[in-house]
Amino acid sequence: MTESAPWVDGLTIGQVLQQTAERNPAGDAIVFPEANARFTWAELNAAVDDVAKGLIAIGFRAGDHLGVWSTNWPEWIILQFAAARVGVVLVTVNPSYRPSELEYALAQSEIRGLALIDGYKKLDYFQMLEEVCPEFPDSTPGKLRSTRFPKLEWIIRMRGRQHPAMLDWQQLIEAGRTVTTSIAELEGGLSPNDPINLQYTSGTTGHPKGALLTHRNLLLNGYYSGQRQKLSESDRICIPVPLYHCFGCVLGTMCAVVWGSTMVIPYESFNVEETLKAIESERCTAIYGVPTMFIAELEHPTFALRNTSSLRTGIMAGSPCPIELMKRVVKDMGAREITIGYGQTEASPLITQTSTDDTLEHRVGTVGSVLPDIEVRIVDIESGIPLPDGQAGELCCRGHNVMLGYYNQPDLTAQAVDLEGWLHTGDLAVKQSDGYYRITGRFKDMIIRGGENIAPREIEELLYQHPKVHDVQIVGVPDRKYGEEVAAWIKLREGTTAEAEEIRTFCRAHLAHFKTPRYVKFVDSFPTTVTGKIQKFRIREQAIIDLGLEAAAAIETA
Repeated sequence: MTESAPWVDGLTIGQVLQQTAERNPAGDAIVFPEANARFTWAELNAAVDDVAKGLIAIGFRAGDHLGVWSTNWPEWIILQFAAARVGVVLVTVNPSYRPSELEYALAQSEIRGLALIDGYKKLDYFQMLEEVCPEFPDSTPGKLRSTRFPKLEWIIRMRGRQHPAMLDWQQLIEAGRTVTTSIAELEGGLSPNDPINLQYTSGTTGHPKGALLTHRNLLLNGYYSGQRQKLSESDRICIPVPLYHCFGCVLGTMCAVVWGSTMVIPYESFNVEETLKAIESERCTAIYGVPTMFIAELEHPTFALRNTSSLRTGIMAGSPCPIELMKRVVKDMGAREITIGYGQTEASPLITQTSTDDTLEHRVGTVGSVLPDIEVRIVDIESGIPLPDGQAGELCCRGHNVMLGYYNQPDLTAQAVDLEGWLHTGDLAVKQSDGYYRITGRFKDMIIRGGENIAPREIEELLYQHPKVHDVQIVGVPDRKYGEEVAAWIKLREGTTAEAEEIRTFCRAHLAHFKTPRYVKFVDSFPTTVTGKIQKFRIREQAIIDLGLEAAAAIETA
C-alpha cells in the first residue's frame, strides 16, 4: 500500500484482516517456528472465523470481556482477531503475574471467560487459578460460579495438560460449527469506536490500570507506525516482544495485518538465540525490541555467525537508545532504517516515531516527530500553560490514539485525560525547532525496567505487609542493561533484623519477577523536606552514589 490516506480508518479490525486476506491470500501471515506453525493470510482469516464462531456458540456477545493469559503462541493471535471480529473485548493478562496480581486483574476487568495455557517455566497457571478461584476445580465448562469473579463462566485451555473444568481449544472450534449466523453480518454491526482491547498498564498508583482501546485506536497506530517503517507485503517482521504488551499486539500484530507483512514469532518469550535464528532462516526485514533485547542479540556468542543482512527496519522503543547501540544495530545487524518510537499504553501506544530516512542523530537524540493527525503540546507542570519550543515541560497529546479511559476508574481517567481530551503522559519533554521531540525525564515515580512499567507504590504496599517492615520507599536507579532497576530503602520495625534476600524472596512470592528489588538497603530514616515529605529524588541520588552507578547514570542523561 502506498497511499498516504489511512485506508483503515472507518473499518473494524476484523474487516481489515478480511481485506488483507482477500488481497494476498497465499502470502505468509504467521510463522511460529517453536510451534511448527505457519499460516497464510487466507488460513489465518479462516482460523479466526472458526474461533469467532466458537465464541458466539458458547454465548459471547459484543461488549463481553475475554481474558488471555499466555506467553506468545499462535492461538494468542488467532484469539485476538477472533474476539475483535465479534466485538468481544480482549483483556491481556501478564504471563508473569503471581496469584494476587492475577486475582486483581480478573476481578477488575469483569471477564466472562479466560483463555490460558497451563504455565510457563516454573509458573503453574492452573494451580494459580485454583488458588484465586477455589470454585474452579469442581466446575464444568461454562458452569463456573465464582464469588470473587461473578461474571466468570468459561475457562478455555489453549495449550497444555487437560483439565475437566476447561473447554479445550478444539472443542471451542467444534462448537462454532453449529453457528449459522454470518460473522460478516455481526461484524457489520460493530463501530470502529467500540472498545476492543483492555490493556493493563502500571503507573504511579498501586494497582495496574486497564486502558480501554478501540478498533480505531489500534488500527491507526498500526497504520502510521508501518508507514514510518515503509512496510509492505514483502516485509517480514521479527516480533520477539510480548504480545500482551501494545508493542506486540499493536505495533506487531496490528501493524502486520494493516500492511500485509509477515509476523515471525521466534519463541514464546524472548530468547536471544531463537530470535537470531528466526531473523536468518526467515529472512526477516524488520526487527522489534527494547534496547536490552538488541544488546543481548549483539553480544550473543553466535551473533557473528548469523546472517542478518536481510534486516532493513524495525522499531526500538521502551527506553532511551544509547548512540553506540544504535550504531551497532545499523552497522552490525544491518537494520539501517531502524526507527525509534515513543508512547504509552494509554496512547495505543505510539505518539511519536522517527522515519526510515531520519539521520542517526535524530534517531538517538530524539523520539521522532508526531504521528499524523495527533496533536502534541508541551505544558508547564504547575500551570498547564503551553510552552514554546526549547523549554521542558510535560508532554500531552490529543487525537485518534488516546484511550477511551481506564475501565471502571473514572477518577483516574479524569487525572490522565483532561476535559479538552489531552492525555497527560507524566513525561518531561522538549520540542525542537525542527519538530522533533526529546524526552528529558519523568516527574512521576514510575520505573521502566527493560520496557516493563513498574509502579513503586505497588511494591511498597506489598512490603508494608512484611512483618519486619516499618516503612519503605521504592525508586528506580540507572542500569546499563535494563535502563533502570528497582531499589528498595527499608526502615525495619524496632527490634527486628532482616537480610536483603529475605525481602527479595517475599517479593518474588507475590509479584512478577521484574518487580523484585535488585537492590535493598536498610536505613534509619529517609531524606525529607522541611514539612516532612519524603524526597524520592534524593534517595535515588544517594543510591546512585552508594551503588557506584555514576557511569550508568551518565549514559542515561547523555
